[in-house]
Amino acid sequence: MRVRVVGAGVVGLTSALRLAEAGHQVEVLAAQLPQSTTSSIAAALWYPYRAYPETEVTRWSAASYAAFGALAADRRSGVRLRRGRELFRAPVAEPWWRSAVPELARVAGDHLPEGYLDGYQLTVPVVDMALHLDWLVTGLRRLGVGVQVGRLDELDAAFPGVDVVVNCAGLGARELAGDRTLSPVRGQVVVVEQFGLTDWVLDQNEPDQLTYVVPRESTVILGGTAQEGDADLEVRPAETEAILARCAALIPEAAGARVLGHRVGARPARPAVRLETEIRPDGPVVHCYGHGGAGVTLSYGCADDVVEQVRRLG
Repeated sequence: MRVRVVGAGVVGLTSALRLAEAGHQVEVLAAQLPQSTTSSIAAALWYPYRAYPETEVTRWSAASYAAFGALAADRRSGVRLRRGRELFRAPVAEPWWRSAVPELARVAGDHLPEGYLDGYQLTVPVVDMALHLDWLVTGLRRLGVGVQVGRLDELDAAFPGVDVVVNCAGLGARELAGDRTLSPVRGQVVVVEQFGLTDWVLDQNEPDQLTYVVPRESTVILGGTAQEGDADLEVRPAETEAILARCAALIPEAAGARVLGHRVGARPARPAVRLETEIRPDGPVVHCYGHGGAGVTLSYGCADDVVEQVRRLG
């Protein structure tokens, strides 16, 4: 079938790749090039963050874990499997997504930082998005799929010349699909030079002031924020200082790391991920958006379901 994917973030590109691999004639249309999307800003630590419903998110996350695990052997993909810890200030049960990962252990009490009473330890994919987005675009080119830049005033304008539209517009679906349940969740991070860190660490005890330190090959991502309903993409110096202080409290070496840049994005939050087919007057639309802070984590699992939805239309 002839398919136009709207959106060039990680969900759109991954869906386009899987569709092309399945033999469909695919093109991607997006308001921004991949390196300008929210996906490019993501710390991209595999974690089912702010994405629902739990059963489907667990399934999608498990499928993506397996896909990223297979990609980790190819350094060009930007994927590495890294061990890390999530820390808690009170005892907690196992996470609802436990079945999505092959192993998860408790952090022993004598290995917990001061002020923490519990923690998980696990190995998950960490994706350098600057590399992975380019890797996806290169893979699409090999399959004859191009990425075109253009803005749509309405979703129906994506239909001319194709049989199916796949809506992976992220926060843009609020206008394109008329979905007022979508809302931005602002995230700000600091990019610092790699200082020899191999393991990640995460603290979500303060929901709007996250603390995470995520290593990549040549950089480390320090975060972050999660501000509901806030789409402001300007860097806020006060938040930068707060992020640096929180991260240094967990990883003291972060305090002396050279700052390379500051990034801000808006996560596309929704009560539940929308992955379904809608039959419109001009043709069918497969919607795949509302992944919250888990676009990377859900990308390959959701892409497989997009391919299945398109198959049923054939």
